[in-house]
Amino acid sequence: MTSRFRSTNSGDALNSRTPRRRTVVKAAAATAVLAAPLAAALPARAAEAPAFLHGVASGDPLPDGILLWTRVTPAAEAIPGSGLGPDTQVSWTVARDKAFTSIVTTGSTVATAASDHTVKADIRGLQPATDYWFRFSAGGTDSPAARTRTAPAADAAVPGLRFGVVSCANWEAGYFSAYRHLAARSDLDAWMHLGDYIYEYKSGEYGTRGKVVRPHSPANEILTLADYRTRHGRYKTDPDLQALHHKAPVVAIWDDHEFADNSWSGGAVNHTEGAEGAWSDRQAAAKQAYFEWMPVRPAIAGTTYRRLRFGKLADLALLDLRSFRSQQASTASGSVDDPDRTITGRAQLDWLKSGLKSSDTTWRLVGNSVMISPFSVGSLSADLLKPLAKLLGLPQEGIAVNTDQWDGYTDDRRELLAHLRSNAIRNTVFLTGDIHMAWANDVPVDAGTYPLSPSAATEFVVTSMTSDNLDDIVKVPEGVVSAVAAPVIRAANRHVHWVDTDRHGYGVLDITADRAQMDYYVLSDRTNPNATSSWARSYRTRSGTQTVERTYDPV
Repeated sequence: MTSRFRSTNSGDALNSRTPRRRTVVKAAAATAVLAAPLAAALPARAAEAPAFLHGVASGDPLPDGILLWTRVTPAAEAIPGSGLGPDTQVSWTVARDKAFTSIVTTGSTVATAASDHTVKADIRGLQPATDYWFRFSAGGTDSPAARTRTAPAADAAVPGLRFGVVSCANWEAGYFSAYRHLAARSDLDAWMHLGDYIYEYKSGEYGTRGKVVRPHSPANEILTLADYRTRHGRYKTDPDLQALHHKAPVVAIWDDHEFADNSWSGGAVNHTEGAEGAWSDRQAAAKQAYFEWMPVRPAIAGTTYRRLRFGKLADLALLDLRSFRSQQASTASGSVDDPDRTITGRAQLDWLKSGLKSSDTTWRLVGNSVMISPFSVGSLSADLLKPLAKLLGLPQEGIAVNTDQWDGYTDDRRELLAHLRSNAIRNTVFLTGDIHMAWANDVPVDAGTYPLSPSAATEFVVTSMTSDNLDDIVKVPEGVVSAVAAPVIRAANRHVHWVDTDRHGYGVLDITADRAQMDYYVLSDRTNPNATSSWARSYRTRSGTQTVERTYDPV
């Protein structure tokens, strides 16, 4: 998700719009600056015994397995990204109960500086649809114990599934209360992170209404492997994030800020080739750190596109919309309708189409980092278009679509939606983040003639957890912009059932054989670590309809 006042066009004239310029900080200098405060934060015993300062996590549930994760700090100097610290034996234990009286399996490995002392254990041989508890141990120290859950058997008749859904967690913009409120639930099979788990900016560049609630580490924009490791490490110290990772497995995909703002296969808006090194090196560093620090299995071509199945009720296709995409459309890089431009890449689009066609589950879910529903912004007045352009990274004049989402790659979208229609593929639901607003959409084959044109799928978009949305950019009270903008957006986009441009929060997706329902929750104040949560709205799609409707109670 773009989040700076900048277009996808290149050139010095556009760079001058951005009131900042990045400074390249050598990894050695960054480590020296960080070492003192991070080492001081370690408990005294960490100098003598290993510590699990970043919690534990699990992810990518299978019917017979789960991926477990932790990071051990073997010595005070072994801070994330430092490259320091001894090899350390780390063991894990999986049990059927929190007291660990019924042990299922154990194992061990050696954590080394080469993997930033992160540990992954891909556990197999488990029972489907079953809760398990796990913990790690090193040098006589145990990690926190955590719950996880396996997926149902592939042929199981599953009565229901429930997932937390989040995106866009900017550390400097506020506290992660959404994670805390999801962790307080006892009904989640898993939770989905739809991208922007971390942000790459330097400290002070992108906070909350221009202010930093809590500073990044490192303070510089992250460019190197050490930088990305350090930033992931800072995020994993958040108590609310740790609490949710300790409560349920995560299913995650990346978006642009795990790399750099508005990234594509060959670069990013927030990357200056040469001055900030080679994009290929930065991209490789970001991917390596992501797979070290996240409980995600590297999938096809070393990316995040992969598929999970939850019995006969749902399968979940998870997309990577950054690694293979063409550069965002501009005067220099081509039209949004250019058939040679792609958001998925040919292989991934074929994989997605094939999986949707062959699926025998009731629901086909698609974890999708940027909005697929068309969004015409040209009808907005100038006073609304300017802050929206800033939020989306659009040129202030000219292009009236968000070229970073599927609107900028219309040939791929047209092919995918035509595939759904021609093969009578029903019950496809896109689950989306990125845009810092909450939406409930039909996905029309032709938005220009909707509702005469059929809807091929539906889409639930969750808002940002902390990252600025429209009212933050305009700096007005919450709800002011949405009261004006939402009716205008809906009038110009008849497939949009609801849009909330102003609030921060999360979603809870509940699925039965009859319907898929998203409950939208909002936070009282992202700058308050004790922010409360309240239900805002609910929308559902009934099986067989390919359309969204409002429902008046959360599940």
